[in-house]
Amino acid sequence: MLSGVGFGYESVAGRNDAERFPVPGRLVSVGDHQLHVYCTGSGAPTVVLEAGLAESSASWEGIQRGLSGGNRVCSYDRAGYAWSQDGPSPRTAEREAGELRTLLANAGEGGPYVLVGHSYGGNIVRVFAHRWPTLTVGLVLIDVTDESAVTALQISRPLLALQFTVDQFLVRVGLLRLWSDALVPAEATTAARAQALVVYGSRSMAAARAEAWAAVDSAAQVRATAGPGALGNLPVVVIVPGGQPADAVEQARRLAALSARGRLVVATTTEHYVQRFQPDLVLKAVHEVMPAVSGGFGR
Repeated sequence: MLSGVGFGYESVAGRNDAERFPVPGRLVSVGDHQLHVYCTGSGAPTVVLEAGLAESSASWEGIQRGLSGGNRVCSYDRAGYAWSQDGPSPRTAEREAGELRTLLANAGEGGPYVLVGHSYGGNIVRVFAHRWPTLTVGLVLIDVTDESAVTALQISRPLLALQFTVDQFLVRVGLLRLWSDALVPAEATTAARAQALVVYGSRSMAAARAEAWAAVDSAAQVRATAGPGALGNLPVVVIVPGGQPADAVEQARRLAALSARGRLVVATTTEHYVQRFQPDLVLKAVHEVMPAVSGGFGR
């Protein structure tokens, strides 16, 4: 009975959410659905920010602001998240890299790009860089998912799917609306927290569940791109939080070594969201992989 009351409350209370939380950027067609993209600043190359699992464009608030003074910077919401429409399944890294390519082209945001990926978002930008190497001039990978940890992914997949199912139920019965401070992640940015009903809403949790369920296939797609020297001479910075086990640091080192100009950086923060807790390090890494005009690695 209480859940029924909650569903009713949420249905009524949510009627004005579209007006309360308008789309920050633009909705752009990528075929049979539209994705939200938010671009600021000017200057080449364009920096593209790819969020992790269960996160959105709002998670890049500080980084986007910090980069927009000298570059065009685009963050976006993958299908189902925040302001983007639902997309077809399965929600694998390969499908999402293709949608990102279409989004940028249809939005008129021409390359080349510096791609910045956090956590699961690292899978997507790695696939993108493999499929469109001429459009990719640099990579920054922040505590990205280890595509070689197949057993761990197989174990975590149903657990994550269950977690996001529970989160979706809590949203649908109005608990996020009533007690957002308790349900919004502690690492949420100011923008994400202010727009939590959209950013961490029911559809976003469903999108996260779909990605979690496809995680094993996504990892296999990334492994297919990861042969020796796979990233050639592409400037790459791989960032890991401090305090990681030795095997995790070694895996990050191997990832950086896929490029002749790859470099591993260990953050002082131990938090997974390095871009939130040590933003200056991420900003420095992005500038480091810029083409020579920005004083970075060069091309």
